[in-house]
Formats: sequence, structure tokens, C-alpha cells
Amino acid sequence: MAQVLHSAPRYDAPEGAVDAIRTRLGDALIDARQEYGEVVLTVARDRIEGVLRDLRDGEAFQQLMDIAGVDYPDRAERFEVVYCLLSVTRNLRLIVKVSTDEATPVPTVTTLWPNAGWYEREVYDMFGVLFAGNTDLRRILTDYGFQGHPFRKDFPLTGYVELRYSEEDKRVVYEPVRLAQDLRQFDYESPWEGATYVLPGDEKATGEKAEGPKP
Repeated sequence: MAQVLHSAPRYDAPEGAVDAIRTRLGDALIDARQEYGEVVLTVARDRIEGVLRDLRDGEAFQQLMDIAGVDYPDRAERFEVVYCLLSVTRNLRLIVKVSTDEATPVPTVTTLWPNAGWYEREVYDMFGVLFAGNTDLRRILTDYGFQGHPFRKDFPLTGYVELRYSEEDKRVVYEPVRLAQDLRQFDYESPWEGATYVLPGDEKATGEKAEGPKP
């Protein structure tokens, strides 16, 4: 019998929980809704530290599980910073979002959770989002001297520079990216696009004699 695999169970917020959060947060709250078994809040950017403090101390969301970034290039405030909270005592998860742009910093929450420092550094490194008050906002995933932010949708897939060890200089050197071959447009409906020979079996469709790859 085939085994059916299910995703981890989701638990809807208890009745009245969203209303209680709305009352507590007041005008700092822009939007509150439930979707996919989780409560999602959108709050004012400059109020995020106070909002998360209220949620931690007043609503028992003790743990900061993650901070993620999302890029919407068509928006005036193109970035969303997403805070994932967990209440161990209530068995409830909460998503809190704020929006910002390339130049406007988001208040740090390292004052609430020490692990926020690593998460904020990752969002800064990948998206370029600034966090006001983070005293150690350094890159954490890219290399020393890296230029740009890889998860921005305007960043090239090949990057700008590549590194190699130079026997002549006896050190690692950075050079502009040089592709080993010209970029090609692949026709995925024709997997043999570009082949200069007829593969065995193809002669039935083309009428040509199979040659096989040339040495």
C-alpha cells in the first residue's frame, strides 16, 4: 500500500486571538489576517521594535525563529522584512511584516533577541536592507569585498567578479567574470539543439545516416 505523506499540522489561532492582538497593537498595526493556518500582521516600520516587544511580553511569543527578506521591485518600498515568531506555551506561530526601501533602515530587534543579529546580517547581505541600531551589520554569507546583494532581482546570475588563486602573485585575486562559452538560447523542446551530427535513432525521423559524435 502506498504511504501518503502529509505536511506538518497547522493550528488556527484560538477564537478572539487576532482581535486581542489588534487591541494591543493599536495604530501600529496596518493589517491583520489569518492565512495558511498562521496569523499574519503588517505593522508600521518605525514601530516594529515596540510591537515585537509587546508580542513577546504580552502575548507570550517567546521565540524569534527567523527573519527573512522579500523583494518586490515594482513597489515603492520594494522590500519586506518578515519576522517569524513562535509561542511555545500557546502552540501558535505568528508572522509580522514591515516594508522598506533601499535607503530607509528598519529598527533592529537585537534588543529583544540576541539571535536577531545573525538574521539581520543575512537579510542585509542578501537584500541590502539596513537595520538601525545593529552594531555589527557586516556581511555574513558573501565573500570579503563582495559588491552588490545577490537576492535582489536586478543582480546578475553570474555575478560581477570571480576569484582564483594566482601562482604568479601567490594569492587569491579577483577578476571580472569571464564566461567559458557564449551564452546561448536553449530550445528545451529540442534537447539536441546545436548538435552537428545525427545521433543513432534520429535517422528514422530525419532520413539521414547516423554518424555518432565525432572524435
